[in-house]
Amino acid sequence: MSLWEFFVAFILGMVEGATEFAPVSSTGHMIIVDDMLLKSKEMLSEPVANTFKVVIQLGSILAVVIVFKDRFFNLLGLKKRTTAHQQGSTQLKLSVVIVGLIPATILGFLFDDYIDEHLFSVNTVLIALVAGAVLMLIADKFAPKYVQAETVDEVTYKQAFFVGLFQCLALWPGFSRSGATISGGVLLGLSHRAAADFTFIMAVPIMAGASALSLISNWEYFTPDVLPFFIVGFISAFIFALISIRFFLVLIDKIKLTPFAIYRIVLAAVIYFVFL
Repeated sequence: MSLWEFFVAFILGMVEGATEFAPVSSTGHMIIVDDMLLKSKEMLSEPVANTFKVVIQLGSILAVVIVFKDRFFNLLGLKKRTTAHQQGSTQLKLSVVIVGLIPATILGFLFDDYIDEHLFSVNTVLIALVAGAVLMLIADKFAPKYVQAETVDEVTYKQAFFVGLFQCLALWPGFSRSGATISGGVLLGLSHRAAADFTFIMAVPIMAGASALSLISNWEYFTPDVLPFFIVGFISAFIFALISIRFFLVLIDKIKLTPFAIYRIVLAAVIYFVFL
């Protein structure tokens, strides 16, 4: 592979990792960086380019698993309960996470083909960028005065289910999973940090499942000539997602969602006026 191809793999992995879990829409950024600038589908066949995007998404998912490894060990019963839990404090239950996953899982299964055919266009992504920004502004403006769940351990089944309904908005490319679910969580009485933590934890099974199915159906494209491209992108996405997630979790309770909403509107304007 050429040096340019390695550079493209690195940049795409960086963009995916840096934006996948921030509420700014990784799809919108990919439109600018890949579809309009780097054009990886011109150096790779379209199926291989699409498979590559699944691979780098797995790099981002692995970063979430690393950041929340103790949470996942607890959820799966692979780690002893903490002293605080033994003294009576609650901890997030796997069943609460499952309840949050139900709406988007069902809707995604039913409308996956429709979404692929009708919602993956620059115009629909632009609309989703702005619509998601509006929801985030609404969440910051009309958040309940009293937080009902300061930490993710206090999320109830009811809150989990309705956050899951908000997650369905993320099936619309460009809306942003974290933007939709954090906004929904805040409107439902979660703190910004609790909503972010719950968003990231929910994202792992639903994204990993969808990515695994996609990889199984596209396994034939893992050929020796493109494997280095895939590996570079995966590692890049993992590293930058790790940095992005840790940075975002420190910031979210301090700056809330409004700065990200403004950024999304500016991004949509750039795509519209510069690239269309």
